[in-house]
Amino acid sequence: MAKIELSFYPGCSSQTGATSSNYLVSAQTMCEELDITLNEIPDWNCCGASIGYGGGGELPRLTLSARNIALSEEHNAGQEIVATCAACWLSTREAKERLSEDEQMFKDANTALAEGGLRYKGEAKVRHMVEVLVEDIGFDAIKEKVKKPLEGIKIAGYVGCQTNRPFGIAGESFENPQYLDKIVEAVGAESIPTFEKKVQCCGGALGILRAGEVPGDDPRHHRSGLR
Repeated sequence: MAKIELSFYPGCSSQTGATSSNYLVSAQTMCEELDITLNEIPDWNCCGASIGYGGGGELPRLTLSARNIALSEEHNAGQEIVATCAACWLSTREAKERLSEDEQMFKDANTALAEGGLRYKGEAKVRHMVEVLVEDIGFDAIKEKVKKPLEGIKIAGYVGCQTNRPFGIAGESFENPQYLDKIVEAVGAESIPTFEKKVQCCGGALGILRAGEVPGDDPRHHRSGLR
């Protein structure tokens, strides 16, 4: 298996004390085992996910991600950008798509970035870590690296919205993607491929924009006291 070197965008939720800081530790440990080098983008900023849709405007939201891409293109030239957070990945991927389609938005974003001495080219490919695992590493290689198989454990893999639509994983079904189930099986656990909530929205972004419209039976609300 060839060594892989990637430009890494950690995102806010990965930082110490944040909700997914343990996820970052797990991802880094996994990458060490799979011979994946993560070169963190220097001076990266928040991607603006969720709150960026709450009234900040499209140009500022897209420019936040464009700045991260520009930093990656400058400091980690030629490397693909990878994110472990689904929201960060979607925001960054969307920014690249939108700026490639809208010439005026592209110019306006670069006008803003020029104030900080940066220029966005839009050349770097943006990927989610799962894409790297599935498309570059492969399920068999993952299985070979497992040290303590999760035997006897049943796992219902939750894919959600953001890594599924609109971009998704190459060749996978939007309605019933299988890649997470296969990763679960590769590490020795038993997947539950018929899990009916696999791609249902968790209400994350909607909870910020329209808190009263988030489904009331979401178990997150029971724990947090939001009901």
